[in-house]
Amino acid sequence: MSESSALSWHVGLVGYGEVGRILAEDLRKRGVQVSAFDLKLDGPAGEVLRTHAKAHGVALASTHAALAAPADLIVSAVTASQAVRAAQACAPASRCGTFFLDFNSASPGAKIRAAGLIDAAGARYVEGAVMTSIGPYRIKVPLLLGGPHASALEPGLQALGFAPKMASDRLGVASATKMCRSVMIKGLEAMVIESFTTARAYGVEDAVLASLRETFPGIDWEKQGAYFFQRVIEHGRRRSEEVREVAETVREIGLTPWSAAGTADRQAWVADLADEGLFGNRGANDFARSADWRTEADRILAGVKARQ
Repeated sequence: MSESSALSWHVGLVGYGEVGRILAEDLRKRGVQVSAFDLKLDGPAGEVLRTHAKAHGVALASTHAALAAPADLIVSAVTASQAVRAAQACAPASRCGTFFLDFNSASPGAKIRAAGLIDAAGARYVEGAVMTSIGPYRIKVPLLLGGPHASALEPGLQALGFAPKMASDRLGVASATKMCRSVMIKGLEAMVIESFTTARAYGVEDAVLASLRETFPGIDWEKQGAYFFQRVIEHGRRRSEEVREVAETVREIGLTPWSAAGTADRQAWVADLADEGLFGNRGANDFARSADWRTEADRILAGVKARQ
């Protein structure tokens, strides 16, 4: 596949949240025709989405079907719990041969169910697993591909500016890699919040940090702590949904996901505090300005005390 042929594609984005908007911006910079649909277009966030779309030349579709019908490539970037539903909604209107790239953090079982819906409609499902936060990398975020149609899509994605890498022609391998990594990464976030906040309450945070530095000298625990606190405060709702898919991945092989389930609960708990306004009104730039996890731990402790 030539670069020019891929750049002539019509790309449809299902989900116009943080990930969808980043992809839209980078694709439009390459002159790619982009349309988008999001369930939130009719809600309070709709005006923000419409303003962004107008600024970047993104056409907004009124339904999943309207988005899917003209698209050569559909990229599904919704919340984890909506991954299969998004595929189900797009499948009937997808043209024969259209690629459907599932960008969502869903379990292997969910990806296989979504693939069945898309492939039955004559389109071509490709499993995608985003292997780290998209913010620093944007469209070039490390992306594992999987499924029988992945190798056919890989050159087109490269031409569009993505950074894909084949994981397997078997569905589930790419997402299993992502999900198993998330057991660790999202679990570390939850553990740091729990450990550091508790240490702050007892006044032993300096001793705990000193011990961690001695055991893991390669990690700047002050910086890492601030990063983890802010990521969960900003994105705890989405991350909790992802970790519930992580727990489902563990459950699918017959293990009880004690760690992943606890991580999901902690992420959701922090998201609840954020929704209650405990951390103030936060935008995308607040994360970059905050460097002290202690401030956030103190707010969490104040919230816990207020609930008692």
